[in-house]
Amino acid sequence: MSETREMRLVALGFGYSARAFVRQARPASVVGTTRSIEKADDLHRRGVRSIVCEAGQGSETLSEALRNATHVLVSAGPDADGDPFLHEFERDLAHAQDLEWIGYLSTIGVYGDHRGAEVDERSACLPMADRGVWRLEAEAAWQALGRRIDVPVGIFRLAGIYGPGRNQFISLETGRAKRIIKPGQVFNRIHVEDIAQTLVAAVGRPAHRVYNVADNEPAPPEDVVAYAASLMGVEPPPAVAFDEASLTPMQRSFYGEVKRVSNARIISELGVRLLYPTYREGLSALWESGRWRESI
Repeated sequence: MSETREMRLVALGFGYSARAFVRQARPASVVGTTRSIEKADDLHRRGVRSIVCEAGQGSETLSEALRNATHVLVSAGPDADGDPFLHEFERDLAHAQDLEWIGYLSTIGVYGDHRGAEVDERSACLPMADRGVWRLEAEAAWQALGRRIDVPVGIFRLAGIYGPGRNQFISLETGRAKRIIKPGQVFNRIHVEDIAQTLVAAVGRPAHRVYNVADNEPAPPEDVVAYAASLMGVEPPPAVAFDEASLTPMQRSFYGEVKRVSNARIISELGVRLLYPTYREGLSALWESGRWRESI
């Protein structure tokens, strides 16, 4: 892919999905924020100009980068006080003369529990956990900013992310994998490279729009663990009933929500064709590459 010469990207929270997006989009310049010197050094090695900045703290360097940006990708999470970057740098974004697009990485957790029914972008958002409420509020705040400054804001509601360096093979190898059985429970997932290609497609068709970014097959989590174990040639962990499983409060809350997420909009409107339509293609490709331990 040729370099996107017109794209001057600022990534507020330069994490896993942002790295994959940059690899595919190849912007002319990239500024990424991080909270640690160690991560800043890693970004520098990747050719990313890094700014060590805690969300919610001022930074003249970041203010200048935002004023010069053509594209902004936001992946830092909000808290009870809202989106920290938006609070701190809203004025800079409003004065970004060349700004063409803002992408906000959210979560399908904003839908809450739909008792196994299919949800699309028009479905009611009924978040059960505080973090889902905060995400929904942050979505609305970024959308409101986009309308005020006349810049398209894409909201991307991501399913469970996996890919190189973040997958069930690693969980199995480290003994962290669990095969928890809760009848009727399914989750959608999404490979990080499919997140990246969706973002690239959205940049090409900027719009004030919400998109679900999920795979084609919501599946029981125990099936995914078993499939990964079969590829590795190891025994899967023993099945454990949900009521007997040792889970953190956050892990348990995920099991309190059941929904089947439709990805029809990214297919019909953005022309996305998933590289990994289900967990089977994604895990098989990771295993066959032999690079499943390596992060992107």
